[in-house]
Amino acid sequence: MAVVRGAVLPEPRNAAASRWLVVFAVAYGLLHHVGAVVSPLGAVGVTRWADWAEMGVPYAVLSAAAAALATGGAGRRAWLVFLVGAITYAEGAGIHLAANSIGNVDPGPAVHLWDEVVGHYAWFAGAALVVAALASVFARQEPPGTIGPYLLAALVGLTHATNSLEGGTAVFGLLVAAVFAGVGWVTRAGLGRLLLVGYAPALLLLAGYGVRHGGFPQPSQLP
Repeated sequence: MAVVRGAVLPEPRNAAASRWLVVFAVAYGLLHHVGAVVSPLGAVGVTRWADWAEMGVPYAVLSAAAAALATGGAGRRAWLVFLVGAITYAEGAGIHLAANSIGNVDPGPAVHLWDEVVGHYAWFAGAALVVAALASVFARQEPPGTIGPYLLAALVGLTHATNSLEGGTAVFGLLVAAVFAGVGWVTRAGLGRLLLVGYAPALLLLAGYGVRHGGFPQPSQLP
């Protein structure tokens, strides 16, 4: 942060890192829905086309985040948080994908545990750690001057909410949204305001959904 006559000003933005943040937001915001988009294509052998499409999601999301950190001059602490988050994210996504694919052929309680509980919580906890690593490096940089990044932030928040609801992790999702909305409020003079734009609506959406339905049934199971 720069200080001018006692006022704290946001740090200048890194253009290359900003571009990678855009790629990360697009990858996370869109590719987490790729299974639902590809699902109508149906089966291929004993698997589904959606299973194969989802295999590429961790590569896109984590590569973009790592590139943003590398070009943004991330320190050791940010890299450590990212490393833990990336491993957790990839492991959770893999557990979810494998268990979900098996469940389509031979469902059972063990499949449900690994897919809906262990897989989803690890996947989304890893995503939260990756966002935390990015926020620790970029939140106090100069905010964007165009509407595009704000729209992408809203997309990330919406994806967080839909992940939490359909993934059965709504309470955890509420806590994560509350934390990032709080960080966004504290750093709203800088790029951190994108956290506020993304996660405050996600928090309201999750809370409103819970009140409306007296709990958090998965949207796909609603009558």
